[in-house]
Amino acid sequence: MKTQPSRPRVPRFTRSACALATLAVMGLAQAQTAEPSAVSASPSPTALDRVVVKAKREQRVSKGATNLRMEIKETPQSISTLDAQTLRDFAATDSNEALQYGTGLTVDEWETNRTSYSARGFDVMLTQIDGLGMTNDWGIAEGQLDTYLFEKIELIRGANGLLTGVGNASGTINYVRKRPTNQNGGEAVLTVGSYGHKRMALDYNQVLSEDGLWAGRVVVALDDKDSHLRALGNKRTAISGIVEGQVSQEGILTLGFTYQDAKQRSPMWGSLTLPYADGSLAEFDVSASTSQDWTRWNNRMFSGFVEYVHALTPNWEAKLTYNRTVGEGATKLFYAYSPSGTLNDDNTGLYGWPYRSDSTSSSDILDVNLTGRFQAFGREHDVVFGLSHSKQKAKTETYAGATFPVLPAFPYAGDVFPEPVWGAKTVASDGEQGLTRLYVAGRLQLSDRLKGIVGANAIRLVRDGTAIYGSGVQLNSETTQKVSPYVGLTYDLAPNALAYASYSDIFQAQDQVDIHGATLQPMQGVNAEVGVKAEWLDRKLLTTLALFSAEQRGLATVAGFDTVAQQNYYAPKDVKTRGFEIEASGRVGADTHLSVGFTAMKLTGPDGSGIYEWIPRRTLKLLADTRVATLPALRVGAGVRWQSDVSKVAGAHQEAYMLVDAFGAYALTDKAVLRLNVKNLFDKKYIRSVTYGAIYGAPRTAALSLEYKF
Repeated sequence: MKTQPSRPRVPRFTRSACALATLAVMGLAQAQTAEPSAVSASPSPTALDRVVVKAKREQRVSKGATNLRMEIKETPQSISTLDAQTLRDFAATDSNEALQYGTGLTVDEWETNRTSYSARGFDVMLTQIDGLGMTNDWGIAEGQLDTYLFEKIELIRGANGLLTGVGNASGTINYVRKRPTNQNGGEAVLTVGSYGHKRMALDYNQVLSEDGLWAGRVVVALDDKDSHLRALGNKRTAISGIVEGQVSQEGILTLGFTYQDAKQRSPMWGSLTLPYADGSLAEFDVSASTSQDWTRWNNRMFSGFVEYVHALTPNWEAKLTYNRTVGEGATKLFYAYSPSGTLNDDNTGLYGWPYRSDSTSSSDILDVNLTGRFQAFGREHDVVFGLSHSKQKAKTETYAGATFPVLPAFPYAGDVFPEPVWGAKTVASDGEQGLTRLYVAGRLQLSDRLKGIVGANAIRLVRDGTAIYGSGVQLNSETTQKVSPYVGLTYDLAPNALAYASYSDIFQAQDQVDIHGATLQPMQGVNAEVGVKAEWLDRKLLTTLALFSAEQRGLATVAGFDTVAQQNYYAPKDVKTRGFEIEASGRVGADTHLSVGFTAMKLTGPDGSGIYEWIPRRTLKLLADTRVATLPALRVGAGVRWQSDVSKVAGAHQEAYMLVDAFGAYALTDKAVLRLNVKNLFDKKYIRSVTYGAIYGAPRTAALSLEYKF
């Protein structure tokens, strides 16, 4: 069933845009009038060069959270940051390991190469790099990014109305690239660890010109490790290179690329079946895997970008960014399933499903925006206007030759079913989508204490071919149009504390089908948040208390499994989430860093009862490190991750559990550091996901790293 286009609420958007445009023009005119010397004077090239390029490198600020130059404290939304030092300290070398430490974020690793992230009860659909990106397939992330390429990871929770008009009430994950600096030098890191883990990483920056106007940075990470799961192995190569420089007195040009090649041996496609017919659960070793030795899951990705920033006046700049990403995938997989969803008493009852595919994908994003600061009504304001267009394509071809053998009792070996003789290759899905977005946002000084953040996104989404998210639904120029507003307020309670509130309208086109094969209508909803942020200890510690509420109407929810089509079917349901978060992050002493976040929420369906029982209702994340006073060369730290119980109707369940990670870093010299990391310190056995079956989490592991700066 084709989704009818929804008509945009143009009048509201037009009024907002015109109002902000009027203020911007007034401010620009005032800036030109009030500061003639700043605009008309012609500073020497040397003076302007140093101000524009070198200062920008030293004071680089991510705008990924709002598209505006704002501190986290000033943003009327919950935001957490995982910086490079935290990722290093806790050996979070891939995106899944890193995001497990994020406040309010649940990492649902229900396979070995596909993961779902959720925040505030809903799948995170939007992942960005430097503030640009498109929605994930069904909220699923395939493969894992190497975190060594990034300066930090920003976690924006709630509907991100200032970044995109397409999304939901969960949040946005924004990866911020490592970029060139003003200093020559770098580091090398060598790591060995459990399960044959071997890793080498290199990060080097070089100023390329004598005047310092051009600089380049290259980052490389090579990772090779086996796993606690039988026969599973991962090899990953990640490379990033960026060159940045000044092309005129007013212009800065940045060129960069990222390449990642990930090869996975003996991956799991799907999860373990644990329930017996009487409702009890089987107990297997943590190494249990359904895979076969011939299986593979390989992904290759190349991304290139160009960015040009032009200073129009001291207070206004224009920015153009183009990003292209292409990907290739090749799989040979084996799925073990039970038609009844349960095991027999002797652990038989499973059938096999071999599968092979080749896939390609591409994404092009062009974004142009104008950012400025202006005077109006006796106060200073910030505003951004932008226009972006993005296009995403995906194609998958599958091979004939699959059979469905009866498998022996589980756990079985990796050679019980040989690789099939594959037949002809046919196109299984081939789709594309294009998104055009006009956005405007402003931060208005309404009084000495009161500030308003207002914005709107007008979008046009067109989808063709097979549904981009892989449901097999055929689309024919399916068009969706909408205007989404964002409104936020902050009020300074004291010099170090403010109260805030924000509201955003949200929607998400859906590709899921109902029991009759009809495509579900787009999900619609609203998101609201109020809270208090405060800085302590001379602005070294930031605390946040947030109350949040979201309602998503017509959200696709799994309603059953079609054994003929071999896929889930869905029903639209109205889902509400209510909850609160408490977070504190920063320094509590000269040598002690603390980050702690607690989230509690309630998820209810149309009848007011609980829903999505596989999502933990309460989570606690705590990271702390300090320098040992009696041995200044030694730093130690610990990370705690706790979550409440989770379950799946007619599936597995996992009681509440806590995991503890620890590290110790000893400075051998002023350039060399030896670091020991231990994860799952108390060797807790647990099920890491119950969403689509079950997979056991890793037991205790250790890694030793040598870091050397040069």
